[in-house]
Amino acid sequence: MSSLNLDNFRALAERFVSQMLQGNYEMAASQFDNQMKTAIPLPELKKSWQRLTIPAGDLIQTGVLQTAELEGHQIVSVRCQFERATIDVQVVFNSKGRVSGLSIIPSQTEYHPPDYVDDSAFREVEVTVGKGKWSLPGTITIPTGPGPFPGVVLVHGSGPNDRDETLGPNKIFRDIAWGLASKDIAVLRYDKRTLQHASEFTPELLSQLTVQEEVIDDALLAAELLRQTPEIDPKRVYLLGHSLGASVAPRIGQEDPDLAGLVIMAGIIRPLEDTILEQFTYLYSLAGEMTKAQKDTLESLKVKVARAKDPELSIDVPSKELPLGMSASYFLDLRNHPTDKIIKNLEMPLLILQGGRDYQVSPTIDFKMWKEELESREDVTCQLFPGLNHLFIEGEGKSTPTEYGVEGHVSEEVIETIINWLTEG
Repeated sequence: MSSLNLDNFRALAERFVSQMLQGNYEMAASQFDNQMKTAIPLPELKKSWQRLTIPAGDLIQTGVLQTAELEGHQIVSVRCQFERATIDVQVVFNSKGRVSGLSIIPSQTEYHPPDYVDDSAFREVEVTVGKGKWSLPGTITIPTGPGPFPGVVLVHGSGPNDRDETLGPNKIFRDIAWGLASKDIAVLRYDKRTLQHASEFTPELLSQLTVQEEVIDDALLAAELLRQTPEIDPKRVYLLGHSLGASVAPRIGQEDPDLAGLVIMAGIIRPLEDTILEQFTYLYSLAGEMTKAQKDTLESLKVKVARAKDPELSIDVPSKELPLGMSASYFLDLRNHPTDKIIKNLEMPLLILQGGRDYQVSPTIDFKMWKEELESREDVTCQLFPGLNHLFIEGEGKSTPTEYGVEGHVSEEVIETIINWLTEG
């Protein structure tokens, strides 16, 4: 248990933001945990902060906006009121008071629909996915007109995502839902179980959590809900997964053979622990030569990855001995349902999309493996978008975590590719 109380965390967040406002980036960054030091190197921290605060004008006032607790972490939001903008700084602390997450979000991040959205072409209906303890709030975006329409269920990546898969100012699931609905395709999106019911996930429950409870069960319920919606053609209900949702989409298809097809956006096909190690190695490379602490962290991670791969791995292995502190149950469940094996017997059309600038899912390894595993299948379409990152947003140069804090939209080319595949298939 942490000896820090809520007032301590509030004070730590205010001190951190004050240091940033004073331009004392080194002092602020010294409070990062090892993962954050890798994810946001000092030059990136300074650049992303200045990009938002310099145009905002003079500082008027600051104050703690809200606090929250999630899975043993304290989240403190500090609002900075500037002359021309308001910026919310969300600081995530681990139990030891180290900064383990950071979001710098202009609070004026009103959603600006991309040009491909025609908001007169659809309406939105609030729904509930599932029943009882784990029920989830969701939204069906329904095209105007008589129907029945094809429908798509959107399945999130890892972490406690909302129905828009909001990341900073970006809402990629809203882009997709509104983009498809503008062209007569209905879309269901919903808040993820680990977001909506965060307080229910006790340490004991987390130690038993697998992707089945985190993702799959709710996706299956969502697909069934969409089939039962009067405006939807039940024979044309598809599933679109992004990141983790894409990786387990074939498993969802295996459990629900009535799905008309799967759209896989940035899905890994290899063991999760392999890509975790690759991501850390990539992030370390951004800051140039590794520090001793970074080298030590990487060596420690290699040991944890080897532990996850151990044929003798059992559910009794403590999560602290495994990558990212995830449970042995989680890794064992993924091991027992390998994506590359599942797709060999999956009899439904697949559309596999990949960004060429994605550092979280490798275009040269994962995407290549999807293509090679499925090259004999005529009902599989694979497409690479060279200029897009993990969010399928356009960019240049090496992709970094701070890039996700810049407002953008899912590429229109991606939206058109999905629409064409859904309507021509």
